[in-house]
Amino acid sequence: MKQDSQDLTSGSLSRKILTFSIPLMASNVLQVLFNMSDIAVVGQFAGAMALGAVGSTTTLVTLFTGFLIGMGTGVNVLTARYYGSKNKKDLSEVIHTSAVICLISGVLIALIGEVSARLILDLLGTKTELVDGALLYLRIYYLGMPAVAVYNFGNAVFSAIGNTKKPLVYLAVSGVVNVLLNLFFVIVCHMSVAGVAIASISAQYLSSILILNSLFHSEDVYGMHVGKLKITKTKARQILAMGIPSGLQYAIFQIANLFIQGGVNTFNAVMVAGNSAAANADALIYDVMAAFYTACGSFMGQNYGAGKKDRVKKSYLISLGYSFGIAACMSAVLLMFGREFLSLFTREADVIDAGMKRLVIMGLSYPVSAFMDCTIAASRGLGKSVVPTVIVIMGSCVFRVVWIYTVFAYFGTFQSLYLLYVFSWSITAVAEVWYFKGVYKRMMQAA
Repeated sequence: MKQDSQDLTSGSLSRKILTFSIPLMASNVLQVLFNMSDIAVVGQFAGAMALGAVGSTTTLVTLFTGFLIGMGTGVNVLTARYYGSKNKKDLSEVIHTSAVICLISGVLIALIGEVSARLILDLLGTKTELVDGALLYLRIYYLGMPAVAVYNFGNAVFSAIGNTKKPLVYLAVSGVVNVLLNLFFVIVCHMSVAGVAIASISAQYLSSILILNSLFHSEDVYGMHVGKLKITKTKARQILAMGIPSGLQYAIFQIANLFIQGGVNTFNAVMVAGNSAAANADALIYDVMAAFYTACGSFMGQNYGAGKKDRVKKSYLISLGYSFGIAACMSAVLLMFGREFLSLFTREADVIDAGMKRLVIMGLSYPVSAFMDCTIAASRGLGKSVVPTVIVIMGSCVFRVVWIYTVFAYFGTFQSLYLLYVFSWSITAVAEVWYFKGVYKRMMQAA
């Protein structure tokens, strides 16, 4: 085994999961911070309207990028399983088939996004004064979807073989480029919304090129070769069976969140801008927690492939403990320094006041989501993706839409809108844990 990969089937699980997750956390935080720089730069140097325009696209951007991240779940689980079982032929077929499928998915998502952007913004009731800027940002940003797909593919492969450091380095390089281009296009060129969008896709293509270059130059068993880039039918079915449900979960989650954005849009432009600033905390905290979800899937996949039954359940419990703990700590810091956090994105006191209404409720809710998301990752680590997806769609998506048209419709307050998160997470977590326990018991008895 080469130095740039890691055996996850031996040694201290608590130590290895933590050391595995730290570079991944740093990578996720960097990605969030660089994405936040779009909003910070336009908020500080282009005003509240530009801030609201870019911020109002967050759910739409996440709708499509989330699907591509979900597709990476299938790549990660299958790569980890075949790597753990030392099955070189199947490993190579999974990686090369995944590369082609992910690239095609990125192109299709870009086309769908370009065609549907204006329609969805109109359906959401986006403020008239914000809609032109939001549409411009989206149409530029969606051009980067193929690069997002390729980077997530490469990141999934490296995570599966235990190397979370390389993606961190590549992301750091592209992220610095993103920030510098943001400042140049907005401050020097006065391009406002268009400037931050161009900066973002430039960085996305750079990160995808760097990670592909590493895979093509690797001499390890997971290394890629141009001549092997083709779709193997059996592996494509496996990848799609894992990836599509996961991708649809992310997408449907965001469709439900579009209804929430519609609720936000019923308030005035100041409240929309405050929500846009405060929503940056979501990505920051979720993505730090997500490092442990990736660890959970990778460790469970390798250990299940290697027949290490005793380490499978422990991988889940340790990852759950870490994700809950980090969410609790970050939420506490956010509640203490919320106004300072919001001041990174706007100088306007009324926008900060509006943002604090969201931060207080969400800051008390984030840790609950660990029980839902880590358990979903555990089920997928065992190769089960469809039922966890159905559960999360019903508990955290359909439930949210129902809440919008009942509880929020009755009270009509910002507080009643955002309390739906903690209630939906709690309901979904109970169902996911119940399903995972049954799957784990059956699979361990059969192994």
